[in-house]
Amino acid sequence: MAQRIVVVTGAGQGIGESIARAFAVAGDHVVVADLAPATGRAVADAVGGSFVEVDVTDPGSVRRLAERVLRDHGRIDGLVNNAGIVRNTPAESTSDEEWRAIFAVNVDGVFTCCREMGGPMLDAGRGWIVNIASMSGIVVNRPQPQAAYNASKAAVIGLTKSLAAEWAPRGVRVNAVAPGYVATELTLRGMSNDAWRDEWLRDTPMGRVAQPDEIAPSVVYLGSDAASYVTGTVLVIDGGYTAW
Repeated sequence: MAQRIVVVTGAGQGIGESIARAFAVAGDHVVVADLAPATGRAVADAVGGSFVEVDVTDPGSVRRLAERVLRDHGRIDGLVNNAGIVRNTPAESTSDEEWRAIFAVNVDGVFTCCREMGGPMLDAGRGWIVNIASMSGIVVNRPQPQAAYNASKAAVIGLTKSLAAEWAPRGVRVNAVAPGYVATELTLRGMSNDAWRDEWLRDTPMGRVAQPDEIAPSVVYLGSDAASYVTGTVLVIDGGYTAW
C-alpha cells in the first residue's frame, strides 16, 4: 500500500498503540490522537508518526484535530476510532453522570470523529473508517455488570452500519472490529478478580485472552484495498466467545 495518512484515536496505549504500530509497518503515516501527551508522543515517535492531543468528548477539539491533519498533510485517508472507556457498575447504581461519561467517549466521540474526519473523505470521494466496537455490543458477557458499556458498544455497531450505508455511494467505507477480552490495562485489572478471570476464560473456547497485536492486523485489513468491497461489517475477534 502507498503511504496514507491514518488517524488513530486513543493510540497512546493498548489496542490503539498496536494499531498505530501495524499501520506504520504497512508504510502509512500515523497521526496518534490521544488525550495523554506523554504516552501519545512516545508512540508517535516510536512509529515515525505525529501526535495531536485530542479530547474526543469535545467537538471543538475533534474539529481542530481534523483541521490540523489537513493543514499538515493535505488529506485524511483513514480513521480508526479506538478511544473508549468502561465502568463496571450495576445498572441500578449507575448515575446519570457515569452513563453520560461512557456515552460521551464511546458513542458521541466516535460520531464526532466520523463526522469531522469523514467530511474531508466524502469531499475527496474516497476513504475508510474502522470503529473499535466490542463483543459486548453483540452479547452480554458475564459476570461483570456493565450495562452502560454494553449499550454504548451496541450503539457503535449501529452507527457503523448506518454510516456505511449512507456513505458507500460517496466512496467511503465504514466497518467495525468487535474484540473479545484483550490483554489491555483495563482487562488485566479485571482479571485481578479471580472469579471474573475464571469465568472469562471458561466462557472463551480458546481459553485465553488476546494480545493487542492480534487485533491490529484485522484493522489494517479493513483499511486496505484488499477490503475494497467490505463495508458495514462487524468483524468479531473474540476467541470464540460469541460462538457458544
